[in-house]
Amino acid sequence: MAASLKPEEFDQMLTLGDVPRHHARCRPNHVALSFEGRETTFAALDAQSNQVAAALVAAGVEPGDCIAYFGKNSDHYFELLFGVVKVGALIAPIGWRLSADEAAYIIDDGQAHLLFVGPECMGVAEEAVAKTGARPAIIAMESGAHGHPVYEAWRNAHPADDLEIDVPPDATSLLLYTSGTTGRPKGVMLASSNILRSRRALAEAKMGWNEWQEGEVSYCAMPIAHIGGTGWCLVGLVNGVKNVVARDFNPMEALEVIPRERIAKMFMVPAALQFVIRTPRAREIDYSSLTHILYGASPMPVDLLRECMEVFGCGFVQQYGMTETTGTVTYLPPQDHDPKGNDRMRSAGLPMPSVEMAIFDAEGKRLGPNEVGEIATRSAANMKGYWRKADATAATISGDGWLRTGDAGYIDEDGYIFIQDRIKDMIITGGENVYPAEVENAVHGHPHVAEVAVIGVPDETWGESVKAIVVPKPGVMPDAADIIAFARSRIAHFKAPRSVDFLSTPLPRSTSGKILRRELREPYWAGKDRRVN
Repeated sequence: MAASLKPEEFDQMLTLGDVPRHHARCRPNHVALSFEGRETTFAALDAQSNQVAAALVAAGVEPGDCIAYFGKNSDHYFELLFGVVKVGALIAPIGWRLSADEAAYIIDDGQAHLLFVGPECMGVAEEAVAKTGARPAIIAMESGAHGHPVYEAWRNAHPADDLEIDVPPDATSLLLYTSGTTGRPKGVMLASSNILRSRRALAEAKMGWNEWQEGEVSYCAMPIAHIGGTGWCLVGLVNGVKNVVARDFNPMEALEVIPRERIAKMFMVPAALQFVIRTPRAREIDYSSLTHILYGASPMPVDLLRECMEVFGCGFVQQYGMTETTGTVTYLPPQDHDPKGNDRMRSAGLPMPSVEMAIFDAEGKRLGPNEVGEIATRSAANMKGYWRKADATAATISGDGWLRTGDAGYIDEDGYIFIQDRIKDMIITGGENVYPAEVENAVHGHPHVAEVAVIGVPDETWGESVKAIVVPKPGVMPDAADIIAFARSRIAHFKAPRSVDFLSTPLPRSTSGKILRRELREPYWAGKDRRVN
């Protein structure tokens, strides 16, 4: 099969608004988006996003203004995104699980002029708007008994001519709010150039897993309020392929969609992959269309990864990055994934083309191979900064362009990045640093363990001791001592858990799939003046 795009085509897409423009010229009848039976060609996507742009201008939206979206995934969200960028405005998707207070904070912080709302969020959205100072007008994405203007009618009241507004590539296009697990979320400002500038270099690198072939289909099931959702679908759209958009991730639905739509590539967080392979029918599905599964956003235990490789039978690529880096900055290629397991499978892989990676200590000194410190990255994908938070931006990005990730890790002599954990999650026991993700990897392979989170709890002797919180597999009677012994057979004794508690419910996770260790830690630290010992 021929490659979907020539490298020089990326030069025609300097802003996100240029994406539907370019593909409408080059592949107008190719399907861009498929959503619950509704298919949109690139020609239609371009025309309808032009209508959106005209409707926004008629509503008084100007370059630099913020438009908010509050709902689950939808093809119309991406149409709206392109229309917003075509007028030089920016879009802020809000996680659909957020409360009215949380949504109100984002609406006010972003100073949203309009709020587009999916049916699942209408009641919460109305409550949120009532709490805001911005009081944006609500436009409903779908019809219903809500009394608000409906998106398609709002859009269709305007012509499909391209307004041809000059939008600089470095203008903020996307405002993604961080999860806020340690305080109020911050808006991450991403420009079209953050998303698009490296695309030609990636195409020319010919890494195989990153190439899209004519006729391939992408599956977009991760939530669009995160870079793994919006960013992944934009990758497919930029590359001119069909993107099947799921309203929400559902493992049973995924098992139906993959063979029906002949999905070639998809991005999923490890928790989502685990849900899929735990589904009874998982080993009966035809996965022959899958070429690669990309995974990231949280650590993936090697034992779970090996099981996924066995079930899906395709190439696997780990992706490491964050919202502030517009997603992926390192990758672990398929050839480094060994069904028997290897040391590199515990790494986050190598820097993406045109991305620099380095390790710094607390004083800002650059460290050498295998020395643990804070991971930093420098590339065109680094965010413009935090929205209306210059101090936080300066604390994250240095004057010479290095972005501090907040992750602890090291780079080996071959250039592979190994992530130990979030710096703030590090456990100090008896003066030794222990990173929970490393211990979780060790515990996860135990045959009775379905999920595990590792935290530090107060210890009069050692300051903190390592505790594992385990969700057992169904139908087993796990033994704490056996789990501790199992971990000690795989890692140093001081790193292994000293105690194990069991949960009968799934581990608490953020909407992006990250384990909420802070929530698990809280009962053990109640009454303490601080959360370190």
